Amino acid sequence: MATLATENAPEHAVDPLDVSRPELYRDDTWHEPFRKLRAEAPVHFCENSDFGPYWSVSTYKALAQVESLPDIYSSAIGTITLADLKEGDIRMPMFIAMDRPKHTGQRRTVAPAFTPSEMARMTENIRARSAEILDSLPLGEEFDWVDRVSIELSTQMLAILFDFPWEDRRKLTYWSDWAGDIEIAKDPVLKEERKQILFECAAYFGNLWQGKIGKEPTPDLISMMIHSDAMSHMDQMEFLGNLLLLIVGGNDTTRNSMSAYAWGLEQFPDERAKLEANPGLIPNAVQEIIRWQTPLSHMRRTATQDTELEGKMIREGDKLALWYVSANRDESVFPDADRLIVDRENARRHLAFGHGIHRCVGARLAELQIGILLEEMGKRRLRANVMREPERVAGCFVHGYRKMPVELSHY
Repeated sequence: MATLATENAPEHAVDPLDVSRPELYRDDTWHEPFRKLRAEAPVHFCENSDFGPYWSVSTYKALAQVESLPDIYSSAIGTITLADLKEGDIRMPMFIAMDRPKHTGQRRTVAPAFTPSEMARMTENIRARSAEILDSLPLGEEFDWVDRVSIELSTQMLAILFDFPWEDRRKLTYWSDWAGDIEIAKDPVLKEERKQILFECAAYFGNLWQGKIGKEPTPDLISMMIHSDAMSHMDQMEFLGNLLLLIVGGNDTTRNSMSAYAWGLEQFPDERAKLEANPGLIPNAVQEIIRWQTPLSHMRRTATQDTELEGKMIREGDKLALWYVSANRDESVFPDADRLIVDRENARRHLAFGHGIHRCVGARLAELQIGILLEEMGKRRLRANVMREPERVAGCFVHGYRKMPVELSHY
């Protein structure tokens, strides 16, 4: 979906180090301000932004420190993004926006869907669906990789995880796009429209929930919630919050990494040739693609007490943006960080899935899906040639692509 103009946003002088500005991501010009922040101010106070004052945490070391101290830097105060809740906004508790012990109980409820044994069980299905989609694509004819491959594969997986009606699976993409668009927070009209759309989402899933009550447990996420002590008695807003967390987490992260596979290898043809010649590099290349893309640019924390971080005094109640998109380009950890290097030795050290107690619960599944896509492309000796600059998401939360025109060829 397209975000409308933000005429209702507060007016102030543009801070060149305000890295929450949507045009930086729409135009892919975020690299330089983050480079400056990492070099000169790893923890930087931005006084004026459309989301209010906040601290930017931009280096690997500082970000990992904040993530390692969840009692000082809370996930439960405010939201998971820089956008604050205003009067009249709907509040949707979700376990990623909770602190211990409630976070622990709810996370443990859904974690069994992502165990190694579950990954092994789902592998054959993921491979079959990936093969079916790739075999349906035209050769030498332009199409939108985001729509035909990235969205379709990730949305099919979500439908399976939720035991969601197959014919309606694109509703998941639609709800995810509305839920993950941080720019809507600036527009009261769009906020009201989003509220109605998310209530429709809650009503749809409410019917699915009712249909599973009293039934034997099944390996889908809704059944897991129903049969758990931690989540079986959620109210409607907490149910909706956790649904949207799992939808956005499962849709946007995998979808945008799959798109980054096509775009990134187009930018670095020598690396593409290296990967095509050596399929054994695929597991490492998956980690490097996720690092290089970083599908969610930031998460937000709020200080529970006065504290010091990298020599800066953080006050109780201050808002911090943890810029994963910058930490994953930290040259002190990842040499030549702006390059996608498929055999990078420490690609697995990336922070795209977070760090500490809030590390992405579905990370293994995302890695599996992306890896199988690369394997199936390799088996067919298919190459995605990007024809023009992609259309990117204009926003500082979901870091991704709207459209990407490609043509397939054989190598």
